[in-house]
Formats: sequence, structure tokens, C-alpha cells
Amino acid sequence: MNKLELQKTANEIRKGIVTAVHSAKAGHPGGSLSATEVFTYLYFEEMNIDPKDPKKPDRDRFVLSKGHTAPGLYSTLAHRGYFPVEDLTTLRKLGSYLQGHPSMQYIPGVDMSSGSLGQGISAAVGMALSAKMSNEDYRVYTLLGDGEIQEGQVWEAAMFAGARKLDNLVVIVDNNGLQIDGRIEDVCSPYPIDKKFEAFNFHVINVADGNDFDQLKAAFDEAKATKGMPTAIVMKTLKGKGVSFMEGQVAWHGTAPNDEQYAIAMADLEKVGEALCQK
Repeated sequence: MNKLELQKTANEIRKGIVTAVHSAKAGHPGGSLSATEVFTYLYFEEMNIDPKDPKKPDRDRFVLSKGHTAPGLYSTLAHRGYFPVEDLTTLRKLGSYLQGHPSMQYIPGVDMSSGSLGQGISAAVGMALSAKMSNEDYRVYTLLGDGEIQEGQVWEAAMFAGARKLDNLVVIVDNNGLQIDGRIEDVCSPYPIDKKFEAFNFHVINVADGNDFDQLKAAFDEAKATKGMPTAIVMKTLKGKGVSFMEGQVAWHGTAPNDEQYAIAMADLEKVGEALCQK
């Protein structure tokens, strides 16, 4: 995909996120919207995957360590062809396979059940180690929240990954600066994030704008070229990106829009879509 196609796809994924969370009357839109570009780039450009064969042995793996942003992953999987886009409106509903957090038992394309913060990266490290021990060449990607990295288990996993030189592992930190209780530096500052990963023997790439596809491409290309150590991509993003009243607002970490707000949000995204179509 070229950059314009990726931007259009990301905008459609954002519509899916807002629609799913509105339909469920619950969920986490803010961190799903901040990570939309990285979801889009991974599933439409970076990873070796096949929606027609979700379990193919040589596929690249993805673990959503910040599992509460499931609406972002679900919308991406739906638009990539893993399941019908229409099913997004069943999010969190009784009997739906699209639960509030990802489940590998029920959802095609989900490589690891997640939601308990801090644990996803450990699973990803295990997958990367398995590939090395089996001489497989698949790569493993995991997305963490910047609030999530306050969990100690994250650094145990990072220490192990660095010690084992897992250069098939890419840890992505969505640094949108906000968690459920407020600004991350006010709750329990994880800064400097880059220096911490460097101390655990990671190659670190700082991305000034994680909502920009050119910068994401450069980062993932650099990660792929890095040998002998795992990579951490620390990307600055905007929480609630794309929806005017959600952008940079901590209240939208885990709040669903009402009918009136949903209409405004979709109008915002329609405008973005129209502007992209004129490019």
C-alpha cells in the first residue's frame, strides 16, 4: 500500500473503533485511536500474515499487550479480512466472540489472549524465543501502553529479551502520555522510556509522531535491519486521535460516546476521509 491508501485505511479503522465502542456502550476508544496508524501499518504493510490462513506456521505474530484497546485490533482485523466488519457492532455483547479483551480461542487472527497489563510482552518474548530455538524466521511484534510499562513484569521480560539477543522481537510503546488516572508522569513516571530499554540491551528507536506513516515505515525498516538485539520503538502519539473532542483528553481512555457524540465523531472522520479522497 502507498501512504495515501494507508491513511484511508486508518480512517476506516477509526470509524470501526468508534462504531464498536458506541454500540457496546463501553470500551476504550482513546488508546485504540492513538495506535490506529501502527495497527494499520503492521497488518497492511509490515507483517507476513494471511487472513485466509490465520494459523499458518510461518506467520509473523502480534500480541496486543495493552489488551483493553481491543477495539483498535478488532477493527483492523475486520478491515484486513479476518472477519466481517459488520460484526464490530457486537463488541462486548452477550454471546459475541468479540469480547472486551482479545481471546485467541474465539477470534481469528488473535495470537494471544491479553488484558492483564504487563503480561503480553512476556508472551511475545516466549514466541520470539521459540522461533529462535526452532530456527524459524517469523518475527514477533507487541504493543504496550506507556501506562502499562509501570508494571514490573514488563522489565523482567525486557531483561530476558535483551539477554537472549532476540532480534526477531519488536516492542512498541504507545506513548500518548495519558492513562486511566491521568498523565503518566503524574501517576508513576516511566520516563526516560528510551534509556530504560537501552539499559536492558535493546536497540531503541524514538518516533516523534507515531501517527505518521513515513516515520513508522522508517522505524520498522530500521528494526528489521537490526541484528543481535531486540528493538523497542517508542512512539509519541495523540490519545483519541482523529476525533475532535477525544484528542488529548484522559476522560476518553475508557468512555463510550453517546448518540450525539457518536454523530460528531463520525462526522469528523467523514471529513478526514473526504479530504484524503481529494489528494
